[in-house]
Amino acid sequence: MVTSKLMEDLTGTIERITYFNAENGYGVVKVKPDGAVMLSAVARDGTVAVVGVMPELSVGETVQFGGQWINDARYGAQFKVETVMPVEPSTKIGIMNYLGSGLVRGIGPRTAEKIVKHFGEDTLKVLDRDPERLTEVKGLNKKKAAELAVAWADNYAGRKTMIFLQGYGVTSRMSAKIYKEYGSQTIETVKENPYTLADDVHGIGFMRADDIALKMNVPEDSPQRIAAGLFYALTQLAKEGHVYSPRTRLLRTTAELLKIEDSPPSTPHPQPLSLKERGEKTQDTGYTPTSLIDLILEKHLQEGKLILESVTRGDGMGNAAVYLPEYHEAETNAAWKLRVLASEPSKLMKAAKKLNLATINSEIRLSDQQQGAVMAALTNKVSVLTGGPGTGKTTTLKMVIESLMALDFSFALACPTGRAAKRLGEATGCTAATLHRLLAFSPKTGEFLYDESHHLEVDMVIVDETSMLDLQLFDALLKALSATCHLMMVGDIDQLPSVGAGNVLRDVIDSGIAPVTRLNFIFRQESGSYITVNAHRINQGEAPLTDNQSSDFFFFNEEDPEAAARMVVDVVTNRLPAKFQCDPINDVQVIAPMYRGAAGVSALNEALQKALNNTGRNAEKQIGGRIFRVGDKVMQTRNNYDKDVFNGDIGRISAIDFEEQTFEIVFDEQRYVFYERSEAEELMHAYCISTHRSQGSEYPIVVMPLLTQHYMMLQRNLLYTAITRAKKVVVLVGTRKALHLAVQNNQVSERYSGLVGRLKTDLGVL
Repeated sequence: MVTSKLMEDLTGTIERITYFNAENGYGVVKVKPDGAVMLSAVARDGTVAVVGVMPELSVGETVQFGGQWINDARYGAQFKVETVMPVEPSTKIGIMNYLGSGLVRGIGPRTAEKIVKHFGEDTLKVLDRDPERLTEVKGLNKKKAAELAVAWADNYAGRKTMIFLQGYGVTSRMSAKIYKEYGSQTIETVKENPYTLADDVHGIGFMRADDIALKMNVPEDSPQRIAAGLFYALTQLAKEGHVYSPRTRLLRTTAELLKIEDSPPSTPHPQPLSLKERGEKTQDTGYTPTSLIDLILEKHLQEGKLILESVTRGDGMGNAAVYLPEYHEAETNAAWKLRVLASEPSKLMKAAKKLNLATINSEIRLSDQQQGAVMAALTNKVSVLTGGPGTGKTTTLKMVIESLMALDFSFALACPTGRAAKRLGEATGCTAATLHRLLAFSPKTGEFLYDESHHLEVDMVIVDETSMLDLQLFDALLKALSATCHLMMVGDIDQLPSVGAGNVLRDVIDSGIAPVTRLNFIFRQESGSYITVNAHRINQGEAPLTDNQSSDFFFFNEEDPEAAARMVVDVVTNRLPAKFQCDPINDVQVIAPMYRGAAGVSALNEALQKALNNTGRNAEKQIGGRIFRVGDKVMQTRNNYDKDVFNGDIGRISAIDFEEQTFEIVFDEQRYVFYERSEAEELMHAYCISTHRSQGSEYPIVVMPLLTQHYMMLQRNLLYTAITRAKKVVVLVGTRKALHLAVQNNQVSERYSGLVGRLKTDLGVL
C-alpha cells in the first residue's frame, strides 16, 4: 500500500454508504467531490472512496474530510480519513438531499422538497433564524411546523456535540446517545468527568469512556480513573454471573483492565473515617492497602460506596468479598427473607395434611415421586421441583394447582420472561405472568408496587423456569411474599444459569433450606422421537443418537465453518420447509454457541436475512452497519418497561416510516410497538440467536451449528439447553468431534455467590 505524505482536504457529498461499523466507527463511503481530484481515484459514477474511522454519516450530507490519498492493492486509490467536518450545503439540490436524508426526524424527502422549493438557497438560514416561517410552506400546518423547528434546533445542537465528541473518537451514533442524556450540558459534563458516560449512557461502557478520558489527557493512574475501573470490573463480573468479587481478583482484574502496574501507593494511607463520619456503613478493619488500586478501593469501602464482607462459599471455603451495594443488599435480604419464609407456618400446611390426592382428579396419574413433589409444595413453605424434558413437571404442577383449588387456596403463576410465562399459561390452562408484571413494576419509578410493605394477596406463588432467575429479581419476589405464603420453585437445574448475577436455583438446592424433588423418569416420549432421549443422554454424559433414523433429530456433517454456514441456510430455507411444510422464519430458530465466526450468530443473521428476506420489494433502513427491513425477525435485547417489551422478546418489522424516522414491530402477532431510529440499538436480528438468549423459549424447530471453532462454548449445559428448546425437530450441523467435546465438558463455571453460606449460617462484616 502506497501512501502520500501530505495532509489534504476533500470536500464532497455522500452518495452511498458502502459499509459502517457502529462499534468502532470504521466506514467506507462513496463521495462525489466538489472539486477536481486525481482521475485514477474517480469511479465511473464520478465518486471516490473514502475510508477510515468517521461519524455515522447520511446520504446527501456535504462533508469536509481531512486525510491522505492511499493506493490500496485490492481497491485502488482511496482517501484515508483522519478528520471529518460536516458542511452545510449551499445549492438547492444539496440542501434538499441534506434535509431529506433522515438526519432530522420528521423531515423526509417529500417534506424537504416542499421546504426547499419555497425558501430555495435560504432554507438553512430560515431554519436557523426564523423557523416560525415554516408555516409559509404549503402543506405544513402550525403544529407540524413547530415540531420541525424543534427537531431542527435539536439536530443543530446535536451536530455541534457530535463534532466535539468526534475529536475524541466517538461515533455519531454514540454522540446521539450522549446528547440525548445530557442535552445542552453535554460538552461541559464530558469535560468535567468523562467517566460519568459509563454510568449514565447505556451502551457507552467504561472502555469507551476511558478512551475519551485518556484522549482528554486524564492521567493513567488518576484516582478518578482507578475508581471508575474498580466499579467497571465489578459490573463486568456481575454480567458474567458473579454477585461479588474476591478482593485479590478485583485488584488483579482492575490492574489488567487499566493496563497499569499496581505498585505500592506513594502517599501515606489516609486515616480511617470515624463511624460517625461514615454513617456506620462499614466497620474499621485495621487494613493497610498494599497498592495504589488497593488504596482507592479502601477509600470507597470506608465511604460505603463498596462493601467488603467475609463470605463462606458453597464449598465451605472463605472469601474476602467485595460487593456493589445493590448486590450485597439483594443477597443479604434474600437469604434472611427465605429463612423466615421457610420457618413460618401456614393454614395451607395444616389443610394439606388431610388431602387425598386420589380424590382430586382421577384423570391425572402421578408417580410416587410426583405425588411427593405435590405434597412437598403443599406442606412446606418453600419447595423445589426440577427435572428434564418429558419427566412430568407440568403434570405435577397441574396437580398442585388443582389441589390448591380443591382446598380453596389462592395462587399465582409467574416466570422470569414473557415467553416462558406464555408457555406456562398454555401448559396449565391458568393465567401466568412475568415476575415484573406480577410484582407490578413501574417504569417511571423503577420500583415494584408489591414489596415488603405491600404483599401479594395469595397463598402460593409458583415460579417456573427458575434456572433463569437472577438474584435481584429473586430478592424483589421474596419482598412481595407475606410470611404465610408458599413458594414453589420449578426449573431444570441442568440448563444454563441466569444471564444476570447469581445462581439462585442451584444455591437454594445446595443450601438444603427446602425439600427438592428431582424428576428423572421420562413420561413424554413419542415413538420414533429422539429429542427427549438425546436430551437425557447428553445430560448423563452420553453421546446423542445421530443416525438420522428418527423423525425429529437430524445431524449433517460439515467440518468447514463456511460450508456449515451454507448448510444451515440451506436447511432453514429449503430442506425443512420441503419436509415439514414449515415457515422458515416463524417456525425455525437457529441457535449458535458463539457470536463470532462464519457459523456464529452475527454471520448467520446476515446470511439468513439475505436468503429469507431480500426480495427487493420491502422497505428498508440502514442504521449503522445494519439493514433493518420490513419482514425482518428481530429480538429485543434489553428490558424496556415503557414499551412493555423485554429482553428476549421476538417480533417482526411490519412498517418503516421514513418521514418520522420510526419503524413498527409486531410482537405476538398482535401487539404493535413503535421504535425511533435511536432505539434500534435495543434490537438485534433474530434469524439466529445465542443459546443464552433462547432460554425460557420453545420453538417448533431448532437448528444449531456445532463446530470445533466453538470450543470455548462447547459445554454440556449449553448443548442441552439448546436442544430442549425444540418442540418438534432438532437439526445439528457440524462435526461429531465438536458434539462429543460439548457432551464431555461438564465443568460448570463457578459463580461467586454467598447465598448458600448465608442460608446456612449468619455472617459478620469484616
